[in-house]
Amino acid sequence: MTDDMTQQQSATPSATPAEPVAAPENAPAGNGRGDARSFRIRRGGPGGPGGAGGRGRFGGGRGGARRDDRRADIPEQSDYEEKTIEINRVTRVTKGGKRMRFRALGIVGNRKGRVGYGIAKAVDVQGANMKAFTKARKALITVPIVNETIPHEVRTKYSSAKIIIKPAPKGTGVKAGGAVRQVLVLAGIPNVISKILGSSNKVNNVKATMKALKLLRAASLPQKEESKTDSSNA
Repeated sequence: MTDDMTQQQSATPSATPAEPVAAPENAPAGNGRGDARSFRIRRGGPGGPGGAGGRGRFGGGRGGARRDDRRADIPEQSDYEEKTIEINRVTRVTKGGKRMRFRALGIVGNRKGRVGYGIAKAVDVQGANMKAFTKARKALITVPIVNETIPHEVRTKYSSAKIIIKPAPKGTGVKAGGAVRQVLVLAGIPNVISKILGSSNKVNNVKATMKALKLLRAASLPQKEESKTDSSNA
Protein backbone atom coordinates (compact mmCIF):
# COMPACT_ATOMS: atom_id res chain seq x y z
CA MET A 1 0.00 0.00 0.00
CA THR A 2 2.76 2.35 0.86
CA ASP A 3 4.56 1.55 -2.41
CA ASP A 4 1.45 2.48 -4.43
CA MET A 5 1.13 5.84 -2.62
CA THR A 6 4.75 6.71 -3.27
CA GLN A 7 4.36 5.88 -6.97
CA GLN A 8 1.27 8.13 -7.25
CA GLN A 9 3.07 11.05 -5.55
CA SER A 10 6.04 10.72 -7.87
CA ALA A 11 3.71 10.68 -10.93
CA THR A 12 1.94 13.97 -10.01
CA PRO A 13 3.97 17.05 -11.06
CA SER A 14 5.03 19.33 -8.27
CA ALA A 15 3.67 22.89 -8.33
CA THR A 16 6.39 25.41 -9.09
CA PRO A 17 6.06 29.09 -8.13
CA ALA A 18 5.25 31.43 -11.03
CA GLU A 19 8.10 33.61 -12.23
CA PRO A 20 7.58 37.34 -11.70
CA VAL A 21 6.74 39.23 -14.90
CA ALA A 22 8.97 42.21 -15.51
CA ALA A 23 7.10 45.48 -15.80
CA PRO A 24 7.68 47.58 -18.95
CA GLU A 25 10.25 50.31 -18.68
CA ASN A 26 7.80 53.15 -19.55
CA ALA A 27 5.11 51.94 -17.15
CA PRO A 28 4.24 54.50 -14.44
CA ALA A 29 4.70 53.67 -10.81
CA GLY A 30 1.69 52.51 -8.82
CA ASN A 31 -0.89 49.75 -8.95
CA GLY A 32 -4.61 49.21 -9.00
CA ARG A 33 -6.99 51.60 -10.66
CA GLY A 34 -4.42 54.37 -10.87
CA ASP A 35 -2.42 52.44 -13.49
CA ALA A 36 -5.50 51.70 -15.58
CA ARG A 37 -6.49 55.35 -15.57
CA SER A 38 -3.02 56.52 -16.48
CA PHE A 39 -2.90 54.24 -19.54
CA ARG A 40 -6.37 55.21 -20.73
CA ILE A 41 -6.31 57.51 -23.80
CA ARG A 42 -9.40 59.51 -24.67
CA ARG A 43 -9.61 60.67 -28.26
CA GLY A 44 -11.62 63.66 -29.30
CA GLY A 45 -14.57 63.36 -31.63
CA PRO A 46 -18.09 64.66 -32.06
CA GLY A 47 -19.39 64.95 -28.54
CA GLY A 48 -16.02 63.93 -27.07
CA PRO A 49 -13.45 65.98 -25.22
CA GLY A 50 -11.80 67.24 -28.40
CA GLY A 51 -14.93 67.69 -30.51
CA ALA A 52 -17.25 70.58 -31.02
CA GLY A 53 -19.72 69.50 -28.35
CA GLY A 54 -17.36 67.80 -25.90
CA ARG A 55 -16.86 68.85 -22.32
CA GLY A 56 -13.24 67.81 -21.84
CA ARG A 57 -10.19 69.96 -21.46
CA PHE A 58 -8.34 68.68 -24.52
CA GLY A 59 -10.40 70.26 -27.29
CA GLY A 60 -12.98 72.89 -28.02
CA GLY A 61 -14.97 72.15 -24.88
CA ARG A 62 -18.67 72.66 -24.42
CA GLY A 63 -18.75 76.00 -26.26
CA GLY A 64 -16.68 74.98 -29.28
CA ALA A 65 -19.59 75.28 -31.72
CA ARG A 66 -20.60 78.66 -30.29
CA ARG A 67 -17.14 80.11 -30.80
CA ASP A 68 -17.22 78.93 -34.42
CA ASP A 69 -20.53 80.75 -34.90
CA ARG A 70 -19.05 83.96 -33.55
CA ARG A 71 -16.09 83.75 -35.86
CA ALA A 72 -18.42 83.19 -38.80
CA ASP A 73 -19.97 86.64 -38.17
CA ILE A 74 -16.62 88.37 -38.66
CA PRO A 75 -15.95 89.26 -42.34
CA GLU A 76 -13.12 87.50 -44.11
CA GLN A 77 -9.79 89.22 -44.49
CA SER A 78 -9.80 89.05 -48.29
CA ASP A 79 -12.89 91.26 -48.58
CA TYR A 80 -11.62 94.11 -46.39
CA GLU A 81 -8.53 96.29 -46.29
CA GLU A 82 -6.62 96.92 -43.08
CA LYS A 83 -4.84 100.15 -42.23
CA THR A 84 -2.80 100.94 -39.13
CA ILE A 85 -3.25 104.58 -38.18
CA GLU A 86 -1.07 104.85 -35.10
CA ILE A 87 1.11 102.73 -32.81
CA ASN A 88 2.17 104.10 -29.44
CA ARG A 89 4.16 102.63 -26.58
CA VAL A 90 2.25 102.98 -23.33
CA THR A 91 3.46 102.37 -19.79
CA ARG A 92 1.54 101.43 -16.68
CA VAL A 93 3.25 101.87 -13.32
CA THR A 94 2.54 99.02 -10.90
CA LYS A 95 3.87 97.97 -7.53
CA GLY A 96 6.47 95.72 -9.12
CA GLY A 97 7.64 98.33 -11.63
CA LYS A 98 6.69 99.69 -15.04
CA ARG A 99 4.71 97.56 -17.47
CA MET A 100 5.36 98.56 -21.09
CA ARG A 101 2.96 97.60 -23.87
CA PHE A 102 1.98 98.76 -27.37
CA ARG A 103 -1.31 100.37 -28.34
CA ALA A 104 -2.50 100.14 -31.94
CA LEU A 105 -5.26 102.04 -33.74
CA GLY A 106 -6.50 100.19 -36.81
CA ILE A 107 -9.19 100.72 -39.45
CA VAL A 108 -10.89 98.10 -41.59
CA GLY A 109 -13.04 98.84 -44.67
CA ASN A 110 -14.16 97.37 -47.97
CA ARG A 111 -14.40 100.67 -49.95
CA LYS A 112 -18.10 99.91 -50.52
CA GLY A 113 -19.72 101.67 -47.59
CA ARG A 114 -18.49 99.47 -44.72
CA VAL A 115 -15.87 100.72 -42.26
CA GLY A 116 -14.90 100.20 -38.63
CA TYR A 117 -12.10 101.00 -36.19
CA GLY A 118 -10.49 99.26 -33.23
CA ILE A 119 -8.02 100.09 -30.45
CA ALA A 120 -6.11 97.35 -28.66
CA LYS A 121 -2.99 96.79 -26.55
CA ALA A 122 -0.50 93.93 -26.50
CA VAL A 123 3.05 93.10 -25.52
CA ASP A 124 4.29 93.28 -29.13
CA VAL A 125 3.30 95.37 -32.14
CA GLN A 126 2.01 92.48 -34.22
CA GLY A 127 -0.28 91.28 -31.45
CA ALA A 128 -1.66 94.78 -30.93
CA ASN A 129 -2.39 95.15 -34.65
CA MET A 130 -4.18 91.81 -34.86
CA LYS A 131 -6.33 92.58 -31.84
CA ALA A 132 -7.16 96.06 -33.18
CA PHE A 133 -8.22 94.70 -36.58
CA THR A 134 -10.35 92.01 -34.92
CA LYS A 135 -12.17 94.65 -32.89
CA ALA A 136 -12.62 96.78 -36.00
CA ARG A 137 -14.26 93.90 -37.89
CA LYS A 138 -16.71 93.42 -35.04
CA ALA A 139 -17.64 97.14 -35.05
CA LEU A 140 -18.33 97.75 -38.75
CA ILE A 141 -20.94 100.32 -39.73
CA THR A 142 -22.67 101.06 -43.03
CA VAL A 143 -22.16 104.51 -44.54
CA PRO A 144 -24.95 105.76 -46.86
CA ILE A 145 -23.60 106.98 -50.20
CA VAL A 146 -25.90 109.02 -52.47
CA ASN A 147 -24.75 110.25 -55.90
CA GLU A 148 -21.15 109.26 -55.09
CA THR A 149 -21.05 111.43 -51.95
CA ILE A 150 -22.63 111.67 -48.51
CA PRO A 151 -26.31 112.69 -48.25
CA HIS A 152 -25.84 115.83 -46.18
CA GLU A 153 -23.40 117.87 -44.10
CA VAL A 154 -22.62 116.71 -40.57
CA ARG A 155 -20.68 118.28 -37.68
CA THR A 156 -19.60 116.30 -34.64
CA LYS A 157 -17.39 116.65 -31.61
CA TYR A 158 -15.60 114.04 -29.54
CA SER A 159 -13.63 115.31 -26.57
CA SER A 160 -11.66 118.29 -27.98
CA ALA A 161 -11.77 117.06 -31.60
CA LYS A 162 -14.27 118.69 -33.96
CA ILE A 163 -15.01 117.27 -37.40
CA ILE A 164 -16.92 118.80 -40.32
CA ILE A 165 -17.83 116.59 -43.28
CA LYS A 166 -19.59 118.05 -46.34
CA PRO A 167 -20.88 116.50 -49.58
CA ALA A 168 -19.05 117.35 -52.81
CA PRO A 169 -19.90 117.14 -56.53
CA LYS A 170 -18.54 114.47 -58.83
CA GLY A 171 -14.87 114.80 -59.66
CA THR A 172 -13.92 116.48 -56.39
CA GLY A 173 -12.31 113.45 -54.75
CA VAL A 174 -11.53 113.09 -51.07
CA LYS A 175 -10.39 116.44 -49.70
CA ALA A 176 -9.44 115.57 -46.13
CA GLY A 177 -6.32 115.11 -44.08
CA GLY A 178 -4.93 113.09 -41.23
CA ALA A 179 -6.81 110.14 -39.83
CA VAL A 180 -10.13 111.42 -41.24
CA ARG A 181 -8.90 110.83 -44.79
CA GLN A 182 -8.00 107.21 -44.02
CA VAL A 183 -11.48 106.53 -42.66
CA LEU A 184 -13.26 108.15 -45.61
CA VAL A 185 -11.10 106.34 -48.18
CA LEU A 186 -11.65 102.91 -46.64
CA ALA A 187 -15.35 103.70 -46.34
CA GLY A 188 -15.47 104.14 -50.12
CA ILE A 189 -16.81 107.71 -50.38
CA PRO A 190 -15.61 109.02 -53.77
CA ASN A 191 -16.30 112.75 -53.28
CA VAL A 192 -16.27 114.45 -49.88
CA ILE A 193 -14.80 117.47 -48.13
CA SER A 194 -13.71 117.38 -44.48
CA LYS A 195 -12.12 119.72 -41.96
CA ILE A 196 -10.44 118.95 -38.62
CA LEU A 197 -10.81 121.52 -35.85
CA GLY A 198 -9.67 121.69 -32.27
CA SER A 199 -7.32 118.71 -31.87
CA SER A 200 -4.66 116.72 -33.70
CA ASN A 201 -5.15 113.58 -31.60
CA LYS A 202 -5.62 110.75 -34.09
CA VAL A 203 -7.66 108.60 -31.72
CA ASN A 204 -10.14 111.39 -31.00
CA ASN A 205 -10.30 112.37 -34.68
CA VAL A 206 -11.11 108.80 -35.73
CA LYS A 207 -13.78 108.51 -33.05
CA ALA A 208 -15.30 111.84 -34.08
CA THR A 209 -15.30 110.77 -37.74
CA MET A 210 -17.01 107.47 -36.97
CA LYS A 211 -19.56 109.34 -34.86
CA ALA A 212 -20.24 111.66 -37.80
CA LEU A 213 -20.67 108.77 -40.24
CA LYS A 214 -23.19 107.15 -37.89
CA LEU A 215 -25.30 110.32 -37.99
CA LEU A 216 -25.68 110.23 -41.77
CA ARG A 217 -29.18 109.43 -43.03
CA ALA A 218 -29.77 108.50 -46.65
CA ALA A 219 -33.44 109.57 -46.52
CA SER A 220 -32.62 113.18 -45.65
CA LEU A 221 -31.67 114.19 -49.21
CA PRO A 222 -34.91 113.10 -50.91
CA GLN A 223 -36.97 114.76 -48.18
CA LYS A 224 -35.29 118.12 -48.84
CA GLU A 225 -35.94 117.82 -52.57
CA GLU A 226 -39.60 116.96 -51.96
CA SER A 227 -40.00 119.97 -49.66
CA LYS A 228 -38.54 122.25 -52.36
CA THR A 229 -40.92 120.92 -55.02
CA ASP A 230 -43.91 121.34 -52.71
CA SER A 231 -42.98 124.98 -52.00
CA SER A 232 -42.54 125.73 -55.72
CA ASN A 233 -45.94 124.25 -56.57
CA ALA A 234 -47.58 126.32 -53.87
